[in-house]
Amino acid sequence: MLQTATRAIYDEDLGLFRDQVRKFYAVHLTPHLDRWEEEGLVDRAFWLACGEAGVLCPQVPAEYGGLGLDYRYNAVIGEELSYAGSTAGITLQSDIVVDYLINYGSEEQKQKWLPGMVSGQVITAIAMTEPGAGSDLQGIRTTAIRDGNHYVVSGSKTYITNGQNADLVFVVAKTDPVAGSKGISIVLVETDRAGFKRGRNLDKIGQNSADTSELFFEDVRIPITNCLGEEGRGFAYLMNQLPQERLQIAIAGQAGAQRAFDEAVKFTKERKAFKQAIFDFQNTRFTLGALKAKLQAGWAHLDWCMARHLKGELTAAEASAAKLFHTELQWEVCDAALQLHGGAGYMNDYPIARLWRDARVQRIYGGTSEIMKEVVARSI
Repeated sequence: MLQTATRAIYDEDLGLFRDQVRKFYAVHLTPHLDRWEEEGLVDRAFWLACGEAGVLCPQVPAEYGGLGLDYRYNAVIGEELSYAGSTAGITLQSDIVVDYLINYGSEEQKQKWLPGMVSGQVITAIAMTEPGAGSDLQGIRTTAIRDGNHYVVSGSKTYITNGQNADLVFVVAKTDPVAGSKGISIVLVETDRAGFKRGRNLDKIGQNSADTSELFFEDVRIPITNCLGEEGRGFAYLMNQLPQERLQIAIAGQAGAQRAFDEAVKFTKERKAFKQAIFDFQNTRFTLGALKAKLQAGWAHLDWCMARHLKGELTAAEASAAKLFHTELQWEVCDAALQLHGGAGYMNDYPIARLWRDARVQRIYGGTSEIMKEVVARSI
């Protein structure tokens, strides 16, 4: 179980909130994990239950139906989700997508979409990656070209979380194809518009219950008012939001690592070999002792990042370092924990198998570990 009593960043109110979130997941999430993994999709009913419980977009101001809370509440939701072993796309909506609307959306856009995002009636996705453009967003080819009072959106996106469920997609597109990064905008595309098509729900190594899709835009007409913020400012908006996105991934990494560690401790204390618990072998104790020390340092570092983020001081380099450290730690702990399970770790009957599979992509999306090293290096 996640230990929070000694974490100064969390007060009593957040402790009570964590208990509520944990109990909510125990009822509405954990019993359905296996089925969602098989179906490749999280029920929309879960999104509605999250909205009812206040587990979606807690930072949205009260005038738009939210709770107006600070990012620590998002962190609690994300930590408990990852610790529960779920990759449901609610943190994408709560920690990444919604802040684009809060920070850059028009009043009309906020009134139209924020209440539904809080209640779970509106599921969102953000479409950046394309078949030929990943970490280098300046290489995107999707366009949104003005035609009178409309944009005509054309192109394709891939690896889009919430792609099958989404009602609204924040599409990163070129409104001026010859202007480089200054020609990139973010436009809102409703998924019931003519010309929008969902591709297949992609077959992944892990995170099977997170619907990850191809999306196609075939001359989709949207009103000019669907541009988020200023035309041509999309790349700047993306860069501004990257620290929180990478912090969110770091949070998931740390909590996932803790769950994998706890599973290893439980298994090695229960399983016997050569008439003694596996935990009693020196190799096991040394392995777990080293991991526990790294986890201890990881939690302290994560809370340091959180404190800086709450003050608006977390830099892009610091957030990139956090994503790098915590996702690499997650993989190290998950892999070691699986090894300590022996052959059982390779069986899907044990939680460690899913935790191990789901951890692999954490070092890729949101910026690969190699890109994170480059970002950090540029700050030296």
